[in-house]
Amino acid sequence: MSDGTQAPVRILLLDDHALFRESVARFLGSEPGFEVVAHSGSSQEALAALRNSAVDIILLDLDLGQADGRDFLRAARQQGFRGRVLVVTAGVEEKQAADLMREGISGVFMKQESTASLLEGIRHVMAGKTWFDRELLQATVLAAGLRPESNAQAFTERERQVLSWVFQGLLNKEIADRIGVSESAIKATLQQLFAKTGVRTRSQLVRIALEQYRDQL
Repeated sequence: MSDGTQAPVRILLLDDHALFRESVARFLGSEPGFEVVAHSGSSQEALAALRNSAVDIILLDLDLGQADGRDFLRAARQQGFRGRVLVVTAGVEEKQAADLMREGISGVFMKQESTASLLEGIRHVMAGKTWFDRELLQATVLAAGLRPESNAQAFTERERQVLSWVFQGLLNKEIADRIGVSESAIKATLQQLFAKTGVRTRSQLVRIALEQYRDQL
């Protein structure tokens, strides 16, 4: 914006539980820096909202009654949505989590957590971080029967250091401060990790690292 004010984060909330959906929409709408573009109870309503409005992030419930949140996610991607997705759910099975990671979600937020944690999760995701519990990720990989590929390239010690901080959701500057190097050095290491794993985003890096490089973590 021309006056230097940061544009609000535009949110689409999809959840078939009206009370939860409306209360979260009111809460987020009252917070500075957030704009709830639409809150929908069905996939059809949410897809229509995506066609009519610009959205930065979707807060997506998995259990939509007769519908599956994963089907909505695929339809949204096919429709051209390229924003971020934070799954907001009461529970997720490891197989579901594996499928969602393959679909490129940025994180999973449990409904049992606080509203303050939800704000933190949204901000993390919008800042390019991921919002995954590491134990959930590891359990997902094990349950899905995923194994490291025999031709996977070995990580250097620096790459393993950087990757460990990426798992914890830190930004480049934060990682640089902890390791004691420049931010440009961290960017270069991340590019090496992207090249080795064949990905382009941090969320993809987390998924691929746990799928194919668990023996190096």
